[in-house]
Amino acid sequence: MEPPTSNERLGRTHMATIELTQNNFSQTIESSPLLLVDFWAPWCGPCRAFGPVFEAASEKHDDVVFAKVNTEDEQALAGALEIQAIPTLMAFKQGVLVYSDAGALPAAALNQLIEQLRDFDVAAAVAADGTDTDADTDAN
Repeated sequence: MEPPTSNERLGRTHMATIELTQNNFSQTIESSPLLLVDFWAPWCGPCRAFGPVFEAASEKHDDVVFAKVNTEDEQALAGALEIQAIPTLMAFKQGVLVYSDAGALPAAALNQLIEQLRDFDVAAAVAADGTDTDADTDAN
């Protein structure tokens, strides 16, 4: 029997991009083995162009949780995470921020990033850095 996907663990039956707010952000990070977050705004042209690429990846990678933060609606959250340009893509693995970069990615680059994130060993990186993952999570 296959282990449950991230979506099944979160009670979702199929992959869909979820909306993150200040109210569910921390819980989603903590409960998602691999989480990709797209910070966007409705008025942002590059954000609108990246949206379908992000949605298509969410359908393809059912072991990854995909989420979006509308920076217009969630200004405090975007400010706390120091979002200075949109779109910004962040990745959290096992509760640790492992990737953050501004700019829209083409589909091939996003899929390659997801593969690299799957292979990334958070525990080894944290041990090499000497950083406590609980402290990192609390700071985010």
